Amino acid sequence: MTDTPARLLSLLSLLQTPREWPGSELAERLDVSPRTIRRDIDRLRELGYPVEASRGSVGGYRLVAGTAMPPLLLDDEEAVAIAVGLRAGAGHAIEGVDEASVRALAKLEQVLPSRLRHRVSTLQNATMPLTRGDGSTIDPRTLTVMASAVTGQERLRFAYRAGDGAETKREAEPYRLVSTGWRWYLVAYDLGREGWRTFRVDRVSEPFATGARFAPRELPTGDAAEFLAGSIARRRRPELAVDVSFEAPAEFVSARLPASLGPLERTGENGCRLRTVLADSLEWVALRLALVDCEFTAHGPPQLVDYLGDLGARLSRAAAR
Repeated sequence: MTDTPARLLSLLSLLQTPREWPGSELAERLDVSPRTIRRDIDRLRELGYPVEASRGSVGGYRLVAGTAMPPLLLDDEEAVAIAVGLRAGAGHAIEGVDEASVRALAKLEQVLPSRLRHRVSTLQNATMPLTRGDGSTIDPRTLTVMASAVTGQERLRFAYRAGDGAETKREAEPYRLVSTGWRWYLVAYDLGREGWRTFRVDRVSEPFATGARFAPRELPTGDAAEFLAGSIARRRRPELAVDVSFEAPAEFVSARLPASLGPLERTGENGCRLRTVLADSLEWVALRLALVDCEFTAHGPPQLVDYLGDLGARLSRAAAR
């Protein structure tokens, strides 16, 4: 192998397997002399790859952990496995790894060959994750397009569905993606409305990076997470002090309620009680309670009790018809 860059990549690929390689075996694999192998090892070290050499008749070379992580060479199977794993981590906001997953996935999918992109998509479409809470999930491709636009400082166009169902077309200068551990949000400057906005990513569709560059504006708070928290607080509904008793074991009920509602109190072998404070709508709370599929009693707040009575009456009339 006379092409030095190609030979270095082949050598690096061999060294990234978890074993020690005798110099003679590397030379035979790459069809070069042991002296050439020694020179190539020195080149890899100059590039930042920590290659360790051991002496003796059974000595050889192996790649060890260094102070920084150099680029990795992945075969097809490894690239597909990592991409699928990153999509899962990014798409469901796994606390602690979500934002790192998006950054890594954006870098990987930028260089992933089309044949491997197809394999990743096929595997992703053939599996269904167990979601939590309201089950809102997002297409990881949406996240990677947004992440690339943020990094590249490119204007972004997308369709957006508001909470009331109204659909609009937006063009914005993306600033940051923020994960709450529950949902993803995009903090961006909305060009059409001439102001800073936050967008729930699960309500975004057809994101498209226009290629038009922009100079980043100064965010009013200076911190995207702080800006998002303020935006959510301004939109938050009045809190509901929910108090509900269920005529079923706590294990049965907890498996059918979002974990965000908090822990259940055991009131007996076949009973439990939920006392929590929520900022969700009456309609959502009532629906979640009904979906538990067991007898329950709402003790408060009064507006929830009244709404459940009205809902029950409507359902009864619907069944009678």
